[in-house]
Amino acid sequence: MSRVLRVAAAQMGPNQRADDREAILARMIALLEQAARGGARLAVFPELAFTTFFPRWPLEEAELRAYYEQRMPNPAVQPFFDRARALGVGFYVGYAEVTGSGRRFNSSLIVGPDGEALLKYRKVHLPGSQEVREGQRFQQLEKRYFEYGDLGFPVARGPEAWHRPVLGMLICNDRRWPEGWRCLGLQGVELVCIGYNSAAYDPNGGEGESAELRTFHSTMAVQANAYFNSTWAVSVAKAGVEDGSGLIGGSCIVSPNGIVVAQAKSLGDEVILADCDLDAGLHGRAPGKMFDLGLHRRPEMYRRIVEQAGIEAPP
Repeated sequence: MSRVLRVAAAQMGPNQRADDREAILARMIALLEQAARGGARLAVFPELAFTTFFPRWPLEEAELRAYYEQRMPNPAVQPFFDRARALGVGFYVGYAEVTGSGRRFNSSLIVGPDGEALLKYRKVHLPGSQEVREGQRFQQLEKRYFEYGDLGFPVARGPEAWHRPVLGMLICNDRRWPEGWRCLGLQGVELVCIGYNSAAYDPNGGEGESAELRTFHSTMAVQANAYFNSTWAVSVAKAGVEDGSGLIGGSCIVSPNGIVVAQAKSLGDEVILADCDLDAGLHGRAPGKMFDLGLHRRPEMYRRIVEQAGIEAPP
């Protein structure tokens, strides 16, 4: 039986700091409806989809609180969840989470076509700094506003309506770190959903990274890791000029062979679609194949990967 799942990457243009939640939700619902008209059963939205990318500023607590979701769903986002369920389209969405004990995470959720949550993830590889960097117009303060994710790299089976794919998630900077992908690959992942808000400039200062180079790196990272782990990957941006700060686009759907089968052409709201054959990954990971992990991996040689953080150069 064919295991083909039609997937949409729902790229979003910028969410300005002054935009209200209703306006943002209306755009997201319009993208969801466009995905449904295109036959998609799963729509992937960006990181921090409901708000602007607030870690670019040092904020006082009173304003900061407004960016976090105490539960998901909640009354402020319920219309989006309701419309998705009515359309029979599941989704991945990123958001800022605050727990009942006050812990804060950069999180994402996969919700099935029936409106029930299937899987939750908290971003592990937080970029930027905890302290404000003097002299920079825009900051990257994720380490200030979020804790490191504590759920590891979980996977879950999708519903029968999606042909029971093994689903995994990453968020933004995670896509650049092969360790997370491999943790998903070792669990047989077949579809990795990723949302990002990536600056169109070097967020750590300097002139060494252009929007074009950063878009190239974003796409390359997804292609390489999809291939290395024999999985589909859907990587989706919030793009354009957000509160004066540029964000790259380049949202893409990548096959288990590392081929970009669909890619966004704009820096605004845009839906791209692909039919993902979930069995295509067997070409790489089936017994005896190139990425038969049980046959070819040598974990006894990889201890440095998990025991060492920084670089230890030879004398």
